[in-house]
Amino acid sequence: MLSLALPAILLMAGAERTFDLQGRVRPAGRASVALHGATSPFSASTLADAEGRFRFRKIESAAYTVAVFMPGRGEARRTIEVGPSLADSKGRITLTLDLTFSEETLRRRNLVSVKELSVPDSARREYSSAQEKLGRRDVAGAVVHLERAVQIAPQFASAWNNLGTIAYQSRDFRLAESRFRKALDQEPEAYEPLVNLGGTLLSLEQLDEALKFNLYAVLTRPNDALANSQLGMNYFYLSDLDRGLKYLTAAKKLDPAHFSHPQLLLAEIHVRRRDPAAAARELEDFLKHHPDWPQAGAVRKGIEKLRALAQPVAHP
Repeated sequence: MLSLALPAILLMAGAERTFDLQGRVRPAGRASVALHGATSPFSASTLADAEGRFRFRKIESAAYTVAVFMPGRGEARRTIEVGPSLADSKGRITLTLDLTFSEETLRRRNLVSVKELSVPDSARREYSSAQEKLGRRDVAGAVVHLERAVQIAPQFASAWNNLGTIAYQSRDFRLAESRFRKALDQEPEAYEPLVNLGGTLLSLEQLDEALKFNLYAVLTRPNDALANSQLGMNYFYLSDLDRGLKYLTAAKKLDPAHFSHPQLLLAEIHVRRRDPAAAARELEDFLKHHPDWPQAGAVRKGIEKLRALAQPVAHP
């Protein structure tokens, strides 16, 4: 299942060049590996070999979420930004993902709802075809297959969530809200449409309603970077800087390169608290993980100004 990008995230420029993303899972072993576009519709999947190695070829410059699951061993999720500054001379980007084991993870993976079991094979084939289209960045084609899937099986919550994610990443927030709500109507306990609806309501500036979903998401999965980041953003926009700082810091710790860019709002919080040195550190950390960001030059100038403000004033 997909999760989505957050408000005000800018896409990376210059998608002409492609890269190979290769990685290793620890501990080593066969695992499913999924690559999802964080800010634009894309989906691909592969299997890690017995040594835990995997590869995705010809990946365009953008931010992605890599999700790994190894039955009986655990799962891992991380944001990876694909671009020239993080690639070697042959256009390869490498990463290592350490699996996290928990009984809760295994329980979620083994829990299949009655409605999910009732989805016919014809709807599942449409869903699979949609993922293939997304892998070729044929978004319109993917939507056609997903709409067929929910027409065949209106109870297909994963397909509704996928439609909502595509609508969100296309910045049609009202449509995204509708589709995430339809997913939750079918599967009230489903996590992905829950956290995605929280982010969508933030984009629609429905802050009080968004807070209910974002708080519940963090209580449900306290180690999810997306949930923590959205809750931190929610509190920030409600002018609760203390709680904003708490949850945005947690998101950054869980996934330092997260596509929601928690460091940017953390820097703003420190500016409002008149701590330019702390704000500069957050922006420096942001550029460390996002060196190819389109506005990196403006961020560097901002760091210089903040560093100047942080210097002690000499009195005559």
